[in-house]
Amino acid sequence: MRRIKLLFLGMGVVMGIQLPHSIAFAQEAPKIQSEFSRPYHPEADAQKDIDSLLKLAKKEKKNVIIQAGGNWCVWCLRFNDYIHKTASIDKLLKSRFLYYHLNYSKENKNEAVFQKYAPEGGKLGYPFFIVLDINGKTLHIQESGSMEKDKSYDEEKVLKFFNTWVAK
Repeated sequence: MRRIKLLFLGMGVVMGIQLPHSIAFAQEAPKIQSEFSRPYHPEADAQKDIDSLLKLAKKEKKNVIIQAGGNWCVWCLRFNDYIHKTASIDKLLKSRFLYYHLNYSKENKNEAVFQKYAPEGGKLGYPFFIVLDINGKTLHIQESGSMEKDKSYDEEKVLKFFNTWVAK
């Protein structure tokens, strides 16, 4: 009986520590999300959009970067904001890649598209990135956590990732 009481006491302490943090995050997330643009479109026909990008990729000899995530994902929105506000990254992406935001949300999970290009991608967390060559072949799938720095991203690591996948 004593062990059970200690177990419940321990669980209460852990929950007492976690609850304020969870409440604070739940209150902070909508505020953070409202600061950023919404690049994901649940209503889009993702496969049709990607097919169009691949036609353009062939003409321009560029690889396609797909950022998988959703407008519900704070880190997805942070990454999108970061790449556009960081001049070196924005310039590289605009000159050497075609970029697409692949939505994953309760409104549209895009299951067929994820199955086609990154069947194991959902195990990585969001955002994650899919690199496609000009023929639509998946060259690489990349998680984003290794590029984080504090509550943002590390410019050197992000540039290294993108530079690795510039079309040759």
